[in-house]
Amino acid sequence: MLNVPFWSSVRPTGMRRFILICSFLFYAGLPFARAQVPPPSSQASQTDSSQKPAPADTKGTETSSPPPAQSQSPNSATKTEVTIQEQGTTFRLNVNLVQVHVTVRDASGKPVPNLRKDDFLLYDQGKPQAISTFSVETRESRREKAKVAANSGSTDGASEQQAPVLPDRFIALVFDDTHISMQDAAYLRTQADKFLDGIVPTDRVAIFSSSGEMSHNFTNDKEALKKTLLSLIPRSRFPIDHSICPDVNYYEANQIVNYQNTAVLDVLRQVVIDICPPVVGGPTAAQQLQMAANFIVQSRAQEVLGHGDIEAQFVYRFMQDVLTHLSVMPGERVMILASPGFLMTPGQYQDLSIVIDQANHSNIVINTLDARGLYGSAPFGDIAEVTHIDPAVAAQIASYNLADQDERASVLNDFSFGTGGAYYGNSNDLASGLNQLGTAPEVSYVLGFSPQSQKMDGSFHTLKVSLAQKNKYIIQARHGYYAPRHVNDPAEQAHQDIVAAAFSRDEILGLPLQIQTQYFKTDAAVARVSVVSRIDLKGIHFRKAEGWSMDDFTVATAIFDDNGNFVAGLQKVVKMKFQDPTYQNYLRTGLTVKSNFDLKPGRYTVRQVVRDSEGGQMAARNGSVEIPN
Repeated sequence: MLNVPFWSSVRPTGMRRFILICSFLFYAGLPFARAQVPPPSSQASQTDSSQKPAPADTKGTETSSPPPAQSQSPNSATKTEVTIQEQGTTFRLNVNLVQVHVTVRDASGKPVPNLRKDDFLLYDQGKPQAISTFSVETRESRREKAKVAANSGSTDGASEQQAPVLPDRFIALVFDDTHISMQDAAYLRTQADKFLDGIVPTDRVAIFSSSGEMSHNFTNDKEALKKTLLSLIPRSRFPIDHSICPDVNYYEANQIVNYQNTAVLDVLRQVVIDICPPVVGGPTAAQQLQMAANFIVQSRAQEVLGHGDIEAQFVYRFMQDVLTHLSVMPGERVMILASPGFLMTPGQYQDLSIVIDQANHSNIVINTLDARGLYGSAPFGDIAEVTHIDPAVAAQIASYNLADQDERASVLNDFSFGTGGAYYGNSNDLASGLNQLGTAPEVSYVLGFSPQSQKMDGSFHTLKVSLAQKNKYIIQARHGYYAPRHVNDPAEQAHQDIVAAAFSRDEILGLPLQIQTQYFKTDAAVARVSVVSRIDLKGIHFRKAEGWSMDDFTVATAIFDDNGNFVAGLQKVVKMKFQDPTYQNYLRTGLTVKSNFDLKPGRYTVRQVVRDSEGGQMAARNGSVEIPN
């Protein structure tokens, strides 16, 4: 049997390597593994423990007994063929089930329980949709799903041990140290520290800063995360020197340069004349003073705006990198952006759209926290600073400062609204805000529907979820999804379907699939892990041709470590061609496929995806295995 790795087995160790691996996963074609499946009489779930792997090898392999030689003639009624062919496979598109995770909260922010399917209305592009699947997620149901997945593992019989706790939520904490002040950073550190105390065993948290100077990969080690958090300080690339006359903020610079706001220009020009007038002389001194002051204000505005645009672009680019990193985590994916906000100028709308589109493509929710807490602006500046500005001019400047403060939160609202997330602001209780944004709600709902007559053009579809009874509740759900894009290459289409399912948080039950994991220690450093899959063939559509029953199954297995990092994987395509009574035997016993992996001691999550070519049906199940030292 020829064994070919599913994905690269090189474990990523940093942001850049994660981005490279993600790019490989989504754009590189997956190799096939040649596999032969024995007939039902010899399909025992056993492992050939006589083959010892190389100690450092983490590649997946497959072992199974070859089918007995066929002595019948080609027209024999008992003839069967189970082989692999790398070409000529025809895949039909998987039925596109769109799942929408919904949280309903009352006026006090508490999740609303006991809602039923009939309580929800779901619209796709403004058209009502029939909700075909409905489930309720609670803390208890999450624990039960984790227990079921954990119970898929078995030991080598040496000892009974507690089932591992599998990670199912990945939270990327992104701190905008590019725009934050020292005072806000110090307070945010203490509040985030309280949030980390409350993370549960199934959570994995990573910490990043927009400057790139602070980072820690996904882990549930609270002390390591808190230690990383101690380095949160302002790291602006272009700190604003408020002693420069005139003191122009980003809002004022945007109004002068991008919107040609002469009123703002006139006010700041008067500030220059009153506080730091340039030296001019001659009979036209007054006119020259106005022109010189005008030049000083415009030059300062251009400088402030340029620096502000660069810093905002760094934040957008860094968020894209974090989203790429987060998109390959095998579970629910949440980004929390803690930022004082920043002004969005006309040239940044495209940057904002790119970030939101990327999050929606990867099914990532962006929640935002206003790191300023309760904020305000001194009406006439700092009381410690002696100024000689006319009161009317000071009042205008105060209004601009307030506008700057108010508009900073707009970009945070845009991030959260565009991805179906939540915004928390105008409160000093940042710890509660982080808990609300980062903790799984006590009760949520999952609505599923299959779009009818959907064009395979990759276009964005708007979604709207409402309640039939028009209750005054707050509904949090994604605002859209991307339709699949038609791919001319059927194998590439199948590849995209499988990769998307392998890194999803949801179990897919389109096929009756059961998985079981077991390990056998081959030496002190390595264990042979077997993932045994059983597919019930009853109800699966087989293509009939000249007395043959034919179908193909793609079986992909991915192994993730305890922090969600991809470790190893294997994909195989099983091509079946049966004649009765062999076909009837398989209907009774099912199809069993086994994949082997050589892994070091540790706890692992197993994600298996099965896709059949004739019916376009899919299944995805979670399992686990814990290998002791």
